[in-house]
Amino acid sequence: MNEFSPMTRLLVKHARDAFGSQEACDQQWRDLNFTDAPQLPRAIADYDAFLTHIFAAGAALEFLPPDPRVGLDSIYVRDAALVSDLGVILCEMGKPQRSTEPAAQADAYAALGIPILGEIRAPGKIEGGDVVWFDEHTVAVGRGYRTNDDGIRQFQRLLGPDVEVIIVPLPHYRGASDVFHLMSIISPVAHDLAVVYSPLMPVSFREWLIARGIALVEVPDAEFDSMGANVLAIAPRQCVMVGGNPVTRQRLQAVGATVAEYDGREISIKGGGGPTCLTRPIARRK
Repeated sequence: MNEFSPMTRLLVKHARDAFGSQEACDQQWRDLNFTDAPQLPRAIADYDAFLTHIFAAGAALEFLPPDPRVGLDSIYVRDAALVSDLGVILCEMGKPQRSTEPAAQADAYAALGIPILGEIRAPGKIEGGDVVWFDEHTVAVGRGYRTNDDGIRQFQRLLGPDVEVIIVPLPHYRGASDVFHLMSIISPVAHDLAVVYSPLMPVSFREWLIARGIALVEVPDAEFDSMGANVLAIAPRQCVMVGGNPVTRQRLQAVGATVAEYDGREISIKGGGGPTCLTRPIARRK
């Protein structure tokens, strides 16, 4: 398991199925801490464009269906479940408004015949955006407002002794209501390359990355809020990112990466979820 080998199977949820209607967008966005209500026709078109880049990976796509138990945030499919080589682990969400998403995803995994290894139980909490795999034996977990110590301990127990869990303390930054995960500041895009926003990264973790031989593509301050650090690798050095981050894109290209962009204003920026958040890779080629 890692974040950059060629994807062979992944879970997604189309904007039309996550958002449902313009009325739902207008009713829910404030409570979910979106910056504005998504405009459904534009969101559907942008999601279709996003999927063209995912189709390029040649992976099998599994689409989550509409579900009345969940809301707009369910478009960010990564957060409600974790994937390991041993099976899927259902999360306990740090954002209370998303508490029903793991059960909804569990039904989908059962229908797809994907085994469930276990689940995180309260008072533990953990979200998928805080979990970054580097190889089958090494995973980093962000300890912040969405993921707590008990959630990390339960995750460690489910993975067993063969997996080293690197705990990364996350900053307060904009507070508990903000969307801030470990993947807000790091996206591995090859075994030796990662996109990072260093100003919010603990020194010890940055040093760990460098000692591991990982070169860092630095995101400038002006491109952090536009999700320059949230980059999806569909294969090593084959990247998908939100448009509007030209410096980060150029820095990736300068180290041999290819970059595809999509308009993320409706499906990413407003809800705080970039391309890694929009996808839950289930399997990658070993």
